[in-house]
Amino acid sequence: MAVILAADDSESFHSTIEYTLVNKGGHQLEQAENGSAALKKIEQYRNNMGKSYDLILADVNMPVMGGFEMVEEIRRMADYRLTPIIFLTTQNSDEAKQRGRDLKATGWITKPFSPEVLLGVVARVLA
Repeated sequence: MAVILAADDSESFHSTIEYTLVNKGGHQLEQAENGSAALKKIEQYRNNMGKSYDLILADVNMPVMGGFEMVEEIRRMADYRLTPIIFLTTQNSDEAKQRGRDLKATGWITKPFSPEVLLGVVARVLA
């Protein structure tokens, strides 16, 4: 069982991701509505638990701070340089995917996606 942080501003995504990762996958999940809120959760988790999340899921387009900016900040943290990060987004352009690779993202899943696809990718990156 992994502890996963998901950053996305969509309420329907929050429900889908919780059903998939918690109910079907048996993982623990924390969610944030934007990149800035996710960074705060990372700091709180580090302070309270003394460790980092096992996996981070990020949308690209979010208010306040988008996914690219969030991942750039996360990759600057020593304890998150190797943490798997997967973009879950409607963005599907080659340019967006290249930017994700440049930021050392582990994977890219385009919305909409099936629960089975997400669980399979999560299992692979956490193996």
